[in-house]
Amino acid sequence: MTTTGVADHEAAGGPWWWGRRRSAVFDVGLGVVSGAECAAEGVAFAGRAGVPVAVGVVIGVLAGSVLVLRRRWPIAVVLVSIAVTPANMGFLLTVVGLYTLAASEVPRRITAALAGMSLAGTMIVTFVRSRQDMAQGNLELGEWFVPFIAVTASLGVTAPPLLLGLYVGARRRLMESLRERADSLERELQLLAERAEERAEWARNEERTRIAREMHDVVAHRVSLMVVHAAALQAVARKDPEMAVRNAALVGDMGRQALTELREMLGVLRTGEAVRSGVQAPLAVVGEAAAAAASRARVEEGPGPCLADLEELLGQSRSAGMAVVLSVDGVPGSYPAEVEQTAYRVIQEGLTNVHKHASGAKTYVRVAHRGGEVAMQVENEPPPEGVGDEARLPSGGNGLVGMKERVGALGGVFVSGPTDAGGFRVSAVIPARG
Repeated sequence: MTTTGVADHEAAGGPWWWGRRRSAVFDVGLGVVSGAECAAEGVAFAGRAGVPVAVGVVIGVLAGSVLVLRRRWPIAVVLVSIAVTPANMGFLLTVVGLYTLAASEVPRRITAALAGMSLAGTMIVTFVRSRQDMAQGNLELGEWFVPFIAVTASLGVTAPPLLLGLYVGARRRLMESLRERADSLERELQLLAERAEERAEWARNEERTRIAREMHDVVAHRVSLMVVHAAALQAVARKDPEMAVRNAALVGDMGRQALTELREMLGVLRTGEAVRSGVQAPLAVVGEAAAAAASRARVEEGPGPCLADLEELLGQSRSAGMAVVLSVDGVPGSYPAEVEQTAYRVIQEGLTNVHKHASGAKTYVRVAHRGGEVAMQVENEPPPEGVGDEARLPSGGNGLVGMKERVGALGGVFVSGPTDAGGFRVSAVIPARG
């Protein structure tokens, strides 16, 4: 089965093979006109062939009405038009049939062969009829006129519908190709939008996780020290007023530091909220705004803590009564900011765990610079015998998990667990390049 290029039948289409109802009405109208034409020409054919007029009319009606099938079987329509060419009938049948054949999806070699047969048949019939008319004296022209009129008539009947059909078929195929490309682009854009939304959701989750880790690092360590100093302040308030004043000052300093770092975190959150408020904007605009906001947030956060700040960090723990010993091996190198900050946070988390779970235990902090990597370890001895569970601070269990995620994101290794002596050890190795 071949069609004239109608690829998609509409839901409310026409009957049988027609895609639309008006196409069926149009083809039936063409069949009626062609049948009438062939019936009229069948009268002359019956006179020349010596058969009853009714036979000629019936042959003409049957041949002309075949045009109704042009969209379904264009090859059959052209073959019928070629068959009735010797009877000098089917002009409309030939023209419309060739046009439909050229505009359809029939292979071009078949179209060329049938068009050549129609051209040759029309040329032969026109030549023979012209010679007969000249022999009967109906035409008084030179011998040159017979081949001229035969070639002209055959080309006039065959070439225009053939070329027009080829043009319409090519244009229809081009439009279908453009529609397919438009549909494909629409599907790709929809897929890209879905992937962009997935990436945006993933970025939001990553940002929330990062902020949660930063909040934990800031709040847990500072508040743990504040609780330790507050306990010491309560113990010495009456016995040693001067030490109580020093502890109160330390608590105030740590509270102010914690508030400063919390403000930085809240500033990042407010920036992210401003980006999310533009959800109704185009996707590209929101993406650019998110990138700009992330850049501004990083600038506002500053470089963050680094290994050079370890002495200050250990001094805060010492001021809270912890015995901390620091040992550094190797020559410090130039590390990226994220490596230095992660190493600092690992040591900070280790000290925070000691404050929470082993208050008063002696702690060893070791840092080793090995050229291609930096290693750190925080190990504490068992807490003193007088310290019970009531001295321990509450813990959510997220600190070590967050440190493992931080170190793993930089391609490092993080290990934590109890020691054989009854203490606890936190260690990590981070590549120097992150």
